[in-house]
Amino acid sequence: MSYKNSHDACSNLTAEQDSDFTQMIERGVSRRGFMAGMGALGIGAFIGLSPISQSVQAATKGVSSKLMGFRPIPASTADAVVVPEGYKVSNLISWGDPIFKGAPEFDPSGKAPASAQAQQFGDNTDGMSLFPISEDRAVMAINNEYTNNDLLFDHKGENMTADDVLKAQNAHGVSVFEIQKTAKGWAVDRAGKLNRRITANTPMQLTGPAAGHDLLKTAADASGTEVLGTFNNCANGETPWGTYLTCEENFHNYFGTADESYAVPAEQKRYGIKPEDKRYQWSKFDERFDLAKNPNEPNRHGWVVEIDPMDPESKPLKRTALGRFKHENAALMIDNSGHAVVYLGDDERGEHFYKFVSKGKYDASNKAANRNLLEEGTLYVAKFEAADGELKGKGQWLELTFGKNGLTAENGFNNQAEILIHTRLAATQVGATTMDRPEWVAVHPNKMSACCTLTNNKHRGKKDNQPVGGPNPRTGNKYGQIVRWTPVNGDHTAAEFEWDLYVVAGNPSVHKDGLNAGSNNITAENMFNSPDGLGFDKAGRLWIMTDGKYSNKDEFAGMGNNQMLCGDPETGEIHRFLAGPIAAEVTGLAFSPDYKTMFVGIQHPGEKGKPSHFPGGGDSKPRSTVVMVTREDGGVIGA
Repeated sequence: MSYKNSHDACSNLTAEQDSDFTQMIERGVSRRGFMAGMGALGIGAFIGLSPISQSVQAATKGVSSKLMGFRPIPASTADAVVVPEGYKVSNLISWGDPIFKGAPEFDPSGKAPASAQAQQFGDNTDGMSLFPISEDRAVMAINNEYTNNDLLFDHKGENMTADDVLKAQNAHGVSVFEIQKTAKGWAVDRAGKLNRRITANTPMQLTGPAAGHDLLKTAADASGTEVLGTFNNCANGETPWGTYLTCEENFHNYFGTADESYAVPAEQKRYGIKPEDKRYQWSKFDERFDLAKNPNEPNRHGWVVEIDPMDPESKPLKRTALGRFKHENAALMIDNSGHAVVYLGDDERGEHFYKFVSKGKYDASNKAANRNLLEEGTLYVAKFEAADGELKGKGQWLELTFGKNGLTAENGFNNQAEILIHTRLAATQVGATTMDRPEWVAVHPNKMSACCTLTNNKHRGKKDNQPVGGPNPRTGNKYGQIVRWTPVNGDHTAAEFEWDLYVVAGNPSVHKDGLNAGSNNITAENMFNSPDGLGFDKAGRLWIMTDGKYSNKDEFAGMGNNQMLCGDPETGEIHRFLAGPIAAEVTGLAFSPDYKTMFVGIQHPGEKGKPSHFPGGGDSKPRSTVVMVTREDGGVIGA
């Protein structure tokens, strides 16, 4: 997700409602002490030594990763995508490129109408998935998170009209299109029968326990089940039954009202809803986003949306059973028990980390029967525990079910629907751990462990409800970390887990000691900040994408532009694989079925007026782009 988006628009409730994690005292831990503590993880806590412990042994014994066969690249400040020797980069699609036959080409003037954008690839590419059709044909579903109004419009968003708002709405959502393999590589097929744009105005259905509740009803939808659109689609997930999961994140930015008498309810304040609408100005031209006229409309956003990429006529489904918050991604796996398990991060400072377990079980022989697995199940929120002085520990999944753990009418929850609509309040009520912006989750292909990026948190140790400790070990966390957990007995439906930190990002060139230098698998050659995107390939390589500070000075000196790194979970080694262009975030990851083409998103190059002209070069307008990385010898990426 974009670093510039708000992540402290709202705060948690009172300190008295915080979890036991608030009892952990802030403590200074040296880098040496951190590593000594992590070394203890080799005794039974996980399968083998922890990655950080193993990285120390690898360094002393001269052992190198068997997973990673490329030569790491140095940090870059170039206005280009940089990859290792023996690799090459090409463009698949950029903002404004047509995805339909006969659609208008990109117009850099900023004067193109809304009707043109409705037929083109949306802005600010983010999470993505590839769905194979055959060996040489596939469908891609790609999120278009938000718009850069200074690039979208010739007036830079300063003189908005109704058509401008519609144009921006058409630049949001999801782009679905076919690609075909040619002699030159994969290319967009504009004549593809499955091509589709899903925007902020596409009809959708609310499903699950909250559907039809009074808090979801509006003047235009008395049923509380029919909603228009999806927007601020950050990361994603996919299901083994062939559907795409797109996640609604910072939906609060799109609402407002000119009615000075309107008071935002406390429940909506927790999600950052405010009367001011300065950023996108949709409420000024589309009354659906006017809080005074449609006070329940915000409740209809902030969900995970399930889309069938193989049926362009299908209606997207907002799955309320997975809770409402600022969703980052939805990492779905099938547990050995047959239940679908979805891990979910709420990307805001001091918010929480969730798990959904389906009521039904997956049937590999009957895909159609699986289509409603996300309709019903149990939602949980994580509580991390750590002994004094330890940066590893155990954790519990706290059930968010009406009547349990204090989720009762006496505490403001009248039914399960209200728990799901106000998930953040429910998480606070049960005592969940506040986290350093939990973002992407990735489950190892062997299903034994999973990881989540904790991007950064300037409030850690400074707000009463965000104490230092456990998986959030630093005051004013500038650099971020990746937490890893292993469920008890390998059962992802279990209520308990064990955790450690796979990596603590830092800058050892600036900080010679302490946690801001990073864990021992961070060096001057691979350092980075703000891990965000995350994904495993089938061989178990962990791909880490960043959305952080790219000033290349002061606390971030030597880090260069945002980047993608590759990690080996077994040895703990991390190598820089790719560097993005100026002022861009590297986000979104997919592979061709043979893993010989990597698709990577380059979001908001040149944001805030920075001097980028990617991908066109010269004096061209910068455009978010999906690039393809291949090996010159045709081999598997990363191997």
